[in-house]
Amino acid sequence: MSVERERYQGIVKELDLTNTKLVAVSKTKPIADIQALYDLGQRDFGENYVQELTGKAAQLPADIRWHFIGHLQSNKVKYIAPFVHLIQVVDSLKLLQEINKQALKSNRIIGCLLQVHIAKEETKFGLDEKELDELMNQIEKLQLINVRVTGLMGMASFSEDMNLVRSEFKSLKATFDKHAALAIHDSRFTTLSMGMSSDYKLAVEEGSNMVRIGSLIFGERN
Repeated sequence: MSVERERYQGIVKELDLTNTKLVAVSKTKPIADIQALYDLGQRDFGENYVQELTGKAAQLPADIRWHFIGHLQSNKVKYIAPFVHLIQVVDSLKLLQEINKQALKSNRIIGCLLQVHIAKEETKFGLDEKELDELMNQIEKLQLINVRVTGLMGMASFSEDMNLVRSEFKSLKATFDKHAALAIHDSRFTTLSMGMSSDYKLAVEEGSNMVRIGSLIFGERN
């Protein structure tokens, strides 16, 4: 078992002080490690690959809240729609409509976060400010009743320049606050997911209330 038990418990105590939800990123990790963390009380787990997620969900306790945090293709939504708790990577109307369609088939309402591009790297997925504004307007008009957009998600640059990382988090928090104010009638727009193992403390300082941590808890990936 490679779960860093003491470090995990320290992170949980730290995040509890700021009411920040921990999503344990369990991609590529074995069932036994996820079960060990579950036995310590962890319920939110994040996976990047549809096939890996469906296989794990079938073998692990049903009350786990699975978060999909990798790039999601529309044709793969149907495989996770029956059980996924939160899809953190919505970056197009097409994907949101497919999630709504598959959620309806499963008689569910699926929580979603809109992914915003804040990093300098071109490889990161996500919406820019204009695209986000347009998508939010479309969501309001279309009334997709089987999805629930509960906030935003973003990943900062993979950089040792913590001033850059902080500025990116600060920018996303300002964007989140703007849209939360516009959605004042909808009390469900409350989640700002930003921060990973290398930068979660900065993210929390800048207003994140959900972080995605993998290597600090499970050890480095092979």
